[in-house]
Amino acid sequence: MRKLGQELRVAILGCGFWSRFQIPAWLELPNVRCLAVCDRNAERAEATARRFKIPRVYHDASDLMADEEADVVDIITSPNTHRDLVVLAASHRTPVICQKPMASDYTAAKEMVRVCRDAGIPFFVHENWRWQRPIRELKCVLESGEIGRPFRARIDFNTSFPVFKNQPFLRELDELIVMDLGTHLLDAARFLFGEAQSVYCLTDRIHPDIRGEDVATILLRMGNEISVACNLSFASRTETEKFPETYFFIEAERGSVMLGRDFWIRVTSENGTRVSRFPPPVYSWADPNYALVQSSIVECHRNLRQGLEQEGKAETTGEDNLRTMELVVASYRSAKIGNTVRIETKGN
Repeated sequence: MRKLGQELRVAILGCGFWSRFQIPAWLELPNVRCLAVCDRNAERAEATARRFKIPRVYHDASDLMADEEADVVDIITSPNTHRDLVVLAASHRTPVICQKPMASDYTAAKEMVRVCRDAGIPFFVHENWRWQRPIRELKCVLESGEIGRPFRARIDFNTSFPVFKNQPFLRELDELIVMDLGTHLLDAARFLFGEAQSVYCLTDRIHPDIRGEDVATILLRMGNEISVACNLSFASRTETEKFPETYFFIEAERGSVMLGRDFWIRVTSENGTRVSRFPPPVYSWADPNYALVQSSIVECHRNLRQGLEQEGKAETTGEDNLRTMELVVASYRSAKIGNTVRIETKGN
């Protein structure tokens, strides 16, 4: 276990689109140093190192793990590489943070958790959606008890933003929006309402030049008797859309709460409606089109660093994220069989 306040030495595996924001998000925290970067694409790795003044560059993850004395390795690569890289880090007894989705399939995800547990190292998943400031404030409203026990909710992320432009690999995925975006929304549902008992999912493909689904409707029955509808779309043009904002409407025994466009939260009770706005922090390195999401990376990193210093006690551990992966798998199974899927297990 690391000591509080001790310098954190981070090694980066993967220099693609999201590394351009995860690296500076690390550097927003005090006493953090990026030791090295690694990417099989030499030009991309060199460019990333120059951009963030990182001293060493590797093109083979095995070489980096053998040569560097990192306190944690941050894996920012495509899901199909996650298992092997996590196993590599575990073989060096190096704590590991892995980008979402945790893995390409549930079996690999379970193995990653097991390998890190056997090695005695912390294993975290970089699930930053729940760390968006408006969503944290929404959680505070629910925990205050002001509107009572929730019984129904809707979570909406429907956009026409060209997500395939910055991440063209998404076009080639057989499992697209539920695996890519659904992991975020399903994790947010768990964060707000607890664990799910059942899942019913419908999917569709609207863009003609992609392999996977770009529209999904997921109905969850949560353990506290709450019905939650998650609506996901990369193919919707609406009056209220503002990428990458997620909208929430939650009904409860004594009122309701809504998180709408531009970070406004409206809480309605017998005393009327009060309205407050909770914009995210602004960072100079963030892409304006993704600023809401990218600002949440800082708070996610802050929590993961605390986990490294407190015996792995962070919010988005590998063990915890297995439960989100269960919902992803159950959603695809439900869409395939056209029926409700019960959630029988809870993680590993």
